[in-house]
Amino acid sequence: MPGKNILRKEREIIMKRIKVILCVAVAAMLLASCGGGGARAPEIPANEAAAEVYQYLLDSFGEVMLSGQQESTWMGSADYEMDIIEEATGKLPAIRGLDFMNGDFDGVVERAKEWWAKGGIVTICWHTGINGFGYQESKDDIPDFDKLFDETSPEHKAMIENWDKAAEALSELKDAGVPVLWRPFHEFDGGWFWWGKDGGDNFIKLWRMMHDRFTDDFGLDNLIWVLGYSGDVKDGWYPGDEYCDVIGSDTYDNSTHKRAFERLEKMDTGKPIAFHECGYVPPIEQFEQDGCLWSWFMIWHTDFVTNHDKAELKAVYNDEKVITLDELPGWGK
Repeated sequence: MPGKNILRKEREIIMKRIKVILCVAVAAMLLASCGGGGARAPEIPANEAAAEVYQYLLDSFGEVMLSGQQESTWMGSADYEMDIIEEATGKLPAIRGLDFMNGDFDGVVERAKEWWAKGGIVTICWHTGINGFGYQESKDDIPDFDKLFDETSPEHKAMIENWDKAAEALSELKDAGVPVLWRPFHEFDGGWFWWGKDGGDNFIKLWRMMHDRFTDDFGLDNLIWVLGYSGDVKDGWYPGDEYCDVIGSDTYDNSTHKRAFERLEKMDTGKPIAFHECGYVPPIEQFEQDGCLWSWFMIWHTDFVTNHDKAELKAVYNDEKVITLDELPGWGK
């Protein structure tokens, strides 16, 4: 197996030579050559920068894992976690996780631009109530989906006004040439957030509504849609191949999360599979032994970094199977 630096160089050459218009065919060929069987070739985003990032995820999936880190914004510095990781490992993560929580649209946009300019990848989630605010509202709000889906209702209009704030922020990133791994309504099948409190059918309708509004009304072709299951990966929540680009799951049990990976793999979507939130990361050889090299892992913020064994963290970040910021193609630079 070639080293990760060789793999990275090869990907850079491929991405420079292959035009975006051929991405779908290339993706299909790659999947077929990897023994994908009946898996469908994912549709490549129309936006050129998003297409490059997504093609990179397709190319690297199953070979390496991208490192990711969720930021906090209340620890004195927005780079609190990044500084700890860099000091402990000598590296920075390939992916920076951000959150529109509490209406931090301007701050997230600014930090996303900065990370992309460094050559990194941005993923954004959103803890929000139906009408806005943050984490507590995302858990405490009780949805009336009949009203939320009724375009004439005040409840629907208030929800859409909230969505449009995020869409406007994402539009600013589009205008700046920044693609986004967009991960809304995460852990939907867990039932603890409002968007998952009334079952899979209403969630699917909600997801498709946001997808169509952001795609058709706002033209947000810079988004790579990440469908983030909870740890169990329950049946009956999948919105359809055309409504997501990456599927994933999370857990905080400090394992490789093998069971969830296998459930997602059996869905046979042909899409990259992400460990979109996790606690402490096991040694990478455990992921290899368990047959679950995720597209990326993303450690959650604060205690999950400060309490992570620093020697183990350094070993993870310096493993040849893990991609860090300095090893990405550098498309934002």
